[in-house]
Amino acid sequence: KMHAEVCKTLANPVRLKIINALRISKTSAGELLKKIKTNKVILSQHMSLLVGKGVVKAEKSGKNVFYQLSDPQIIKACDIMRNILIKHLEKNKELLKKMK
Repeated sequence: KMHAEVCKTLANPVRLKIINALRISKTSAGELLKKIKTNKVILSQHMSLLVGKGVVKAEKSGKNVFYQLSDPQIIKACDIMRNILIKHLEKNKELLKKMK
């Protein structure tokens, strides 16, 4: 059940953009807004969920909040799933060519 909850947390395009934006280093909320091109309310909702589920850590520094992934293996997991998706799409592309 816990595994399903983590997968469900990651199963959102905005949250995947956030995770990818946090791939390299700790990032401020303001920088995340620029990187994922969303508004403050939406970012806040997603960050609250990601922090609540333990995927992301938040650290307050003065007026700023900085976020980072709680575990670098989250990136590995997302990359593995992305590679599987790419292989699947490439297979379907080949099938489509054969059908034409």
